[in-house]
Parts: sequence; structure tokens; C-alpha cells
Amino acid sequence: MRADRPALIPRESLIARLAKPERYDLAIVGGGATGLGLALDAVLRGFSVVLIEAQDFAKGTSSRTTKLVHGGVRYLARGNFGLVYEALHERANLLRNAPHIAQPLPFVVPTYKFWEGPFYGLGLKAYDLLAGSSGLGPTKFFNRSETLHALPNAQPNGLRGGIEYWDAQFDDARLAITLARTAHAKGALLVNYCPAVGLLHEGAHVAGLVCEDRETGARYQVRARCVVNATGVWVDQLRKFDDDAGERATSPMVQPSQGVHLVVDRDFLPGKHALMVPSTADGRVLFAVPWLGKVILGTTDTPRSDLPLDPVPQRQEIDFILREAARYLHRAPTRADIRSQWAGLRPLVKPVGDESGDKSTKALSREHTIVSSASGLITVTGGKWTTYRAMAEDVMERIFELGKLESAPAGATLSQPLLGAGNPNASQPGVVAAPGLHSYGDEADWVGALPGAEVNLGSGLTEAMVRFAIRHEFARTVEDVLARRSRLLMLDAARAVELAPAVAKILSEECRFNVQPEPFYAVAGIYGGAKANAA
Repeated sequence: MRADRPALIPRESLIARLAKPERYDLAIVGGGATGLGLALDAVLRGFSVVLIEAQDFAKGTSSRTTKLVHGGVRYLARGNFGLVYEALHERANLLRNAPHIAQPLPFVVPTYKFWEGPFYGLGLKAYDLLAGSSGLGPTKFFNRSETLHALPNAQPNGLRGGIEYWDAQFDDARLAITLARTAHAKGALLVNYCPAVGLLHEGAHVAGLVCEDRETGARYQVRARCVVNATGVWVDQLRKFDDDAGERATSPMVQPSQGVHLVVDRDFLPGKHALMVPSTADGRVLFAVPWLGKVILGTTDTPRSDLPLDPVPQRQEIDFILREAARYLHRAPTRADIRSQWAGLRPLVKPVGDESGDKSTKALSREHTIVSSASGLITVTGGKWTTYRAMAEDVMERIFELGKLESAPAGATLSQPLLGAGNPNASQPGVVAAPGLHSYGDEADWVGALPGAEVNLGSGLTEAMVRFAIRHEFARTVEDVLARRSRLLMLDAARAVELAPAVAKILSEECRFNVQPEPFYAVAGIYGGAKANAA
């Protein structure tokens, strides 16, 4: 059965709604995983919701992950069983509600020392137990030949065997856009490129916000019974607006940590399995993950004191990933093999009152934290994509506890299919395969019916896909299309640069204003790697 025709989302209509003097139940600042999940949860409970985002949805951390839906194997070693249990069960919810965006993926841990097999095997068996009926497959022990069959490019010297276990992967930015579209379809108002420039107060209490349309410069007052700060690594900036109004001094909540990923060609990890190294030289986990026809290598954990919108991978981070990959891949990638590279900033939550001066971020919490200021501004940060739905429920419970909104039953998002999820085709190639119409789920027919469906701009991106991104997926810039609606910038930065003029031309036609590709080139240079910079 064909999906319902997707709703057009013209920006003019969004801004017109924003300009109306309505008092919303909930105003959310931040269009990443946390804010978008909260918007969908709240609107499904019957509340009126507005969400504003300063850039594009998932422009920051939420589009720059390792693309894994996982329980967090390394958290087991720290004894954080509750976090792992919750994440494993949320993994099952996401696979059910968005099968076109997230699919199961087998991993192999290669073992080179006699103790690694039983040690890591025991931990992964515990992973199975915590997953229970939500498990995706049993942990298995491989001998040497079975490991090389699963990981054909694994380093054979000294290889004893391997351990297969199951997790899942997804397309993070497309999940964000799909959450936004689903919340919009349910009645929420979501506007990108509309930063909060201030908070409204009535007496000592937050009563809304002031936002600015980046395209026109027009400002709008948005009144709401409750305001939630879900701006990720930037939460302290919005909290400062609250401080300025009440002359309070608020300690920073977040210690940013930079994680870098590299993308190389698929022949560095052929086959259907991902590779997981449980302990690198700095004690982190290293992944090599097949994704959309390429392979992602990462990640790092580097403390930062600044908050750039487009963080740049540091040379030593790139060298570290390549050096660690060379220990486990027989044919190892070099700098010349990098197709794309990116850095994301994790919003790690500082312990309250921590003045130790310790700059390490490895021990900081990966769990989410919710705080309420004296004025009633609610701030949520931390966490990860896998548990976005549970985070949203926790925020709503805090809102009810504070009396900001009347309590309404939870659980609506447990079984809410996201747009495109209807009638999933079990034979779809999933996230491992290069992007194509299968990425749209049961909306693929509508994409194929748009003008330009037969015009392949390159790398599987058609003119129709670009038009769909603009008409139905909130896209406003070349970067929106090439970085987050398609993922070409993250897969092959040089190829994305080549297609930018064609995308800019279609944007100009659809948006009815002149769009030039030049602003995109500066961003593409950050993702470039050796091949893009050569282009």
C-alpha cells in the first residue's frame, strides 16, 4: 500500500504560524535528537508545541555520530547496567518504529591474546542477557578462519579468533528530519534557521522566548507555559539569557568533548560485519562500520573549551584513528584514502560543583541530565541518540512534577511509526548499502513521482530527491541537502563539491531566491580529507 502523500512544508506558512499571538503549552529550543524527540512526545500527548532551531535540524552533534544504535558495550565494564538495559530496549523501539532508517548489524571483535576471547565473550553474553527478548541475535565465538571470513581485511598475524555480537546502525540526520516531519504532521510547529535571541519573563518566571528568522531578520515573541532548553552542547548559552534577566550566576553544565570520524572506501572492510576494538591505546572503543556504501572509522575523545559550529578534526586525532586502524586492518587506510572526515562535540555533563581542574572527558557521564532554574527554565543535555525517546519521556515527567503542564499518559511514542515506516520491505538493503530510494521507506514512490526522478546528478542523488528535500524536509541550503538530507558530504566530500552547483540551481528554482554554492565550499573544506582538498 502506498503511503499518504507527504505534506508540503513551505517556510512561509511556518513563519506565518510563528507570527500569530498564540500561547503554546511547550516551547523547545534546539532541533537535535533531544528537542525533536521531545516535540513528538509532547504533541502526541495533546499539547501545543513550538520548536525553534538556530541552524538546520541536526546541524550539530546529532548528525555527526558513529551512526550506531547501541546499548553501549563499554558501559558494562563500568558497571552501568541500568544505562545499558535502557538503551538496548530503546534500540528495539527504534528498529520497530523506523525500519527504513535503522537496521540490525552484526559486529565482530577480533581476538589476538589468549585472554581476550573469554573476557570479552563473557561481557557480550551479559549484553545478550540485558537485551532479553529485545536481543537481535546471540553472541557467537568464531575461530580464526570464521573471523577472517566475516572480516576479510582483518590483520591475520597473531589472530586467534573473534566474537560476533549484534547491535544496530542508523542514519542519524535522516532520523532527525523524519522526527521533525512526523511531529509537524501531528500538529507541532517546527522552524529551522530561527535562533532564540532572548527569553521572555513575567516577573521572576520564564514565559516564552524571542526568536529571529535568519532569512529575513524579523523577530517574533513566542509565549509558552513551559520553555525547554535542548540545545545540546550550547545549553549554557541559553541559560545565560535566563541569568541576565534575574542577575543570577549559573555554573556551566557542559564539558565539550570532540569525537572525530573518518570515511574510507568499502573495500577496507568488505563483507556484512562491522569491526569493534574494545580498547585502543587511550582506552576508548574503535569502530570500523560499513555505512551507506563506505566505511566509518572512529572515534576520539578530545576535551575542548570552545564551541565552534563546525569543529575541525585535529591532525593528531586523524593520525590516532589511522594508527589504531592499521593495527587491526591488513590493508590499512592512509590520509590519501580519506573520502570525508568530521568532528562532533559531545555535551558531557559536569558533576555539580566539580572544580577539580581535571581536563579528561572519558569519565564524564554519558547519561542525560535535566535541571530546572529558579525561573522555571528546564534544561536537558547529555544522553545519546539511542535513548532519545526515553529522554523525552523523562523531560515530560519533570515538567509534570514542576506543575508546568497537567500530567498526560506516557507511552504514545512507543508504537508511533515515523513517516516512511509503513509496510517495510524485508529485502531492503538497509543502511549498509549506498543511499537510494530505499532510504525513504514507503515514501519512495512519491519521491520517484517528482520532476527530475530520471535525472541522476551523481552518486545516486537525483533531482527529484533534492526537490523532495526542499518541499517536504525543511531544506533551505546546499549544505542541508548534501550533508543531512542526502549524506554525500559525509561520504565523499569531493563529490559533494562537484554536485553543489546543480543543487544550488534547484534550490533557486524551488525557493524562488538566488542560491549560490560558494557558502557550501567553506564547510566542505572541513569535511574534505585528502581527496576533497585535491578537488
